[in-house]
Amino acid sequence: MTKPVKTSSEMFYKDKITLFFLLNIEINCKDQFCFTNFAVRNIIFMHKAGFVNIVGKPNAGKSTLLNQLMGEKLAIVTQKAQTTRHRIFGIYNEEDLQIVFSDTPGVLDPKYGLQEKMMDFVKDSLQDADVFLFIVDVTDKAEPSEFLIDKLNKIPVPVLLLLNKVDQTDQAGLEALVETWHNRIPKAEILPISALNAFNTEIILPKIKSLLPENPPYYDKDQFTDKPERFFVNEAIREKILLNYDKEIPYSVEVVTEQFKEKEGIIFIDSIIYVERDTQKGIIIGHKGEAIKKVGTDARLDLEKFFSKKIHLNLFVKVKKDWRKNDRDLKNFGYR
Repeated sequence: MTKPVKTSSEMFYKDKITLFFLLNIEINCKDQFCFTNFAVRNIIFMHKAGFVNIVGKPNAGKSTLLNQLMGEKLAIVTQKAQTTRHRIFGIYNEEDLQIVFSDTPGVLDPKYGLQEKMMDFVKDSLQDADVFLFIVDVTDKAEPSEFLIDKLNKIPVPVLLLLNKVDQTDQAGLEALVETWHNRIPKAEILPISALNAFNTEIILPKIKSLLPENPPYYDKDQFTDKPERFFVNEAIREKILLNYDKEIPYSVEVVTEQFKEKEGIIFIDSIIYVERDTQKGIIIGHKGEAIKKVGTDARLDLEKFFSKKIHLNLFVKVKKDWRKNDRDLKNFGYR
């Protein structure tokens, strides 16, 4: 047992998160001696904490669900596959609860270095979860990920299987999917939801809480993510590129923020957009710079909302040839 730390009339035993109240009942003094009677009340304060990893195929709605559960836009969201490249922690806190959500890239068959690194994040997430949220897009008619199904069946961890976008199917179709997925992952508890429309998402947090172990918090209670400010700047800019450009351009882009400084209530940001070829640089900039100007304006508005401060954003475009296939470049961009 660890040594108790006294705070006024309270003692906290850190190993059990047990709160002891020492209540002074009566003081009797006779001559030079005082006798104090204490009533001791032991209140067990149970705190749950654990890691909840969100997995699924590309575009299943993983990032949308993370944002919905957190009440914050932590992960960028677009209709394009492979929008999420990194593993992002969202830390949800209540008085007696801490859930460390982990959003991951969609599971795919990697074809080049960047995609291989993205799948490394997914593999990491399969090692450290207390609960899995496996998201399935009910509108996706393609074959499911046998890799994920096999892993989730073998790992001795509870699985909540979330049938997402149920507003886009009928009752008969939903019932058929429930039966199909019950046969694929028998141990999973299946919940129909719509992450975008917040349908049935209110039942997810209580379900998770019931499955988590009793633990002290892993992070400070005022922390809501593991990522630094610059990461969210990079992602906000990349989201606008995904939304404003087509074909291969969005997938050839990486964003690096070189300056993030606050002065007199204004955040000054300098960010570089890296592309793989000179022709892509011209497309990103656009005619008379109009295309990149729109990206900058859209990103700045989102960042001002996120940071609740005025933003001064400068964007630059540089070429880094074939960076998606270069191990050194990938490592420098944070893909270990």
